[in-house]
Amino acid sequence: MSRPAKTHKVKMMEQQLAKKLTRQVVGSLVGCVHCGMCNDACHYVLAFPDDPKMTPSYKADQLRKLFKANFDWTGKAIPWWVGADKAPLTDDDLEVIKDISFGTCTNCRRCTLSCPMGVDTATLNRIMRGLLSHVGVMPEGVRVVSKDQWELGNQMGVLKEDYVDTLEWMSEELEEDLGHGEAAIPVDKAGAKIMYCINPREVKYDPRTIKEAALIFWAAGESWTMPSEGWDNTNFGLFSGDDGLGGVSARREYDKARQLGVEKIVISECGHGFRSTRCEGVNWAGEQQPVPMESAVMTMLRFIKEGRIKVDPTRNPERVTFHDSCNNARSCGFYEEPRELLKLVTMDFQEMYPNRAENYCCTGGGGAMSMSEYTPRRLESAKVKADQIRATGAKVVVTSCHNCVDGLSDLIKHYGLGCEVKQLVNLVANALVLDEVKEPEAVPAPAEIEVAPVAVASPLAGRKILVVDDEDDVRLFLTTVFEDAGAQVLTASDGDTAVAVAREHQPDLISLDLSMPGKDGVETFVELRRTPETEEIPVCVVTGHPEFRQVIYDRPVAPPEGYLGKPVDEDKLVAYAHHIIEHREAKVH
Repeated sequence: MSRPAKTHKVKMMEQQLAKKLTRQVVGSLVGCVHCGMCNDACHYVLAFPDDPKMTPSYKADQLRKLFKANFDWTGKAIPWWVGADKAPLTDDDLEVIKDISFGTCTNCRRCTLSCPMGVDTATLNRIMRGLLSHVGVMPEGVRVVSKDQWELGNQMGVLKEDYVDTLEWMSEELEEDLGHGEAAIPVDKAGAKIMYCINPREVKYDPRTIKEAALIFWAAGESWTMPSEGWDNTNFGLFSGDDGLGGVSARREYDKARQLGVEKIVISECGHGFRSTRCEGVNWAGEQQPVPMESAVMTMLRFIKEGRIKVDPTRNPERVTFHDSCNNARSCGFYEEPRELLKLVTMDFQEMYPNRAENYCCTGGGGAMSMSEYTPRRLESAKVKADQIRATGAKVVVTSCHNCVDGLSDLIKHYGLGCEVKQLVNLVANALVLDEVKEPEAVPAPAEIEVAPVAVASPLAGRKILVVDDEDDVRLFLTTVFEDAGAQVLTASDGDTAVAVAREHQPDLISLDLSMPGKDGVETFVELRRTPETEEIPVCVVTGHPEFRQVIYDRPVAPPEGYLGKPVDEDKLVAYAHHIIEHREAKVH
């Protein structure tokens, strides 16, 4: 019986496959010996042990047959032996493969770790998904999400005005919680150190995570911003197999970061967002010099280690366990930092087993949450994950991935586990210890203090003063005045240099401008106060900023010791400097 002719879609898939045949891909296509050692690694096999179609090798064979029939000599010589005679030919064949590729695999890559031949079955399955997507054969949910990311710049179809409105809403709530306006979420702030990118799920379903991240950034005194565009750190190209979509989506973030001039992209807690933005997106986008990137988990951990935020683990007393996102752990080797952070902000941490790279998928990965037609099968395959969680006795399952939040929440409800899912940003924000905010009314403005002129010829002799100002002429003027009064003067034209010089040279006084590009004077002031080596050095703000009291006093750090408005009177400047230094020494002694 003769086989039917190839359809146009099948021919297009063959042409597309030719572009994917790298050495690594071909190695995986020809390397499988069908030993079955990967079978027990797959949660679908464990849930359906009597169905051979659930095995990883069977799923990869769908692509392997196409490859053998068109690109490998064995498919010409012995087609019946290598399965080439079963390669897809009709559109109906493609529908069957669609249900296998999208409906029986989350691309978790656990089978890859079990393969003695090094076959990356998940990568082969992703390539098959990409070929199917190339000819329009995909689940409807994948089609809708991909379309939204192509056209609207994010995978959940969030409109720009809705995104901005949500940021404003969270800003207002945070400002109300803290009692002042300095905690507002900055949007499109040029020159900020960090651009914070999020998962669209946070805007649409869980804006509290945005607010909690903003609280942590504020408490750390970080220079940060959220972009009005290019903010989606997720990338459905990873799930659909569409490298074109992957490159476009990643490039939106990179280009926005360069436009704003930030130093680093910080990726909110999302496993596939971290993998697709930091580990895969640079390749899809053809980036030669990508913007530095890190997970928000690493950012929060660094804040604690550097003493920029304080946390109290007793505020999270319940037993917690940690679920490793497949994309974080297996694909990016990112699993120790979350545990280190978790132990700093909780009291009772219990590992689930197996863990790290060996952890089982939450069953919500690979875009599974967008494919409702496969939900019953997905939840049945989740039994092994449910058993893992139940064995820990945990009341909270922590994960650094929004897909995992949804996948775990589904299985917890389905199997009646009686626990909840949280992310590290929730726990860190809950454990955060905020210093008491100094109220402006409680501290007299330094400009109101009467300081008598100094009659001594060189009142600042033997003193060391650091002048911080980005304007050359102002810096020269202040330096000349202080030197004429006998002081040794150090200078800095930006915030980072100012902090470094202050730490090394320990001046008796810092003269600080507020309006500077990059790290402005307010951020520099907060960092000086929060750095152990510089926190006791007195600061005299010398600025023309019209709202000095608001931007300085509404900070959870001690206020400056002095303030002078520009233009500066020479005699008053020397008198202020002398008064501040003498007053500090009197307090010390």
